[in-house]
Amino acid sequence: MAKKKFSKNWIHQHIQDPYVKMAQQKGYRARAAFKLMEILDTEKLLRPGQFVVDLGATPGSWSQVLRERMKDADGKVQGRIVALDMLPMEALPDVTFIQGDFREDEVLAQLQQIVGDQRLDLVVSDMAPNLSGVEAADAARIQHVCELALEFAQQHLKPEGALIVKSFHGSGFSQIVKAFKGVFERVVERKPKASRHQSSETFLVGRGLKSSIE
Repeated sequence: MAKKKFSKNWIHQHIQDPYVKMAQQKGYRARAAFKLMEILDTEKLLRPGQFVVDLGATPGSWSQVLRERMKDADGKVQGRIVALDMLPMEALPDVTFIQGDFREDEVLAQLQQIVGDQRLDLVVSDMAPNLSGVEAADAARIQHVCELALEFAQQHLKPEGALIVKSFHGSGFSQIVKAFKGVFERVVERKPKASRHQSSETFLVGRGLKSSIE
């Protein structure tokens, strides 16, 4: 009964959510679009002509935002967007999509093959593992996903490139921040307005790769 009541409350809140309404009005596939917009605006990231990888892309709202930000004055997308997710994603113009689990070597190899020797300007990750409710296990899963995104970014970003990753406050968060600070010159935490107050999600932004030789 309690679970049913919770579900009804969630549905009511979701329907009344101003960001859900705005997403529907503007044609975004999810309210998460506004989280990325705020981070890109605050950090002054992304412009036409750049190369971006979107991890955990489905349903595609972040890729939609990336497309918009990479259009030139004539409305033509300049640059390249590669998106990846375990779940299928409805096709988006100008976006190369890979379906697969980023944690699997063969999927990662496929992504690396597409990227090739080109260096990336930006990697964004809205990936979140399936959570069990067991704090220690969930913390380990979250940390693993963040570390995979961090490792990929470290290998493929331009020296001045940036990484945006979704994480969660709680057990293991300080270790993730520490790992970021080991890789990037500047690390900040962002909680966009579109992020629900009751959610522990926090976005980490790393900018400027540190030299491998300290």
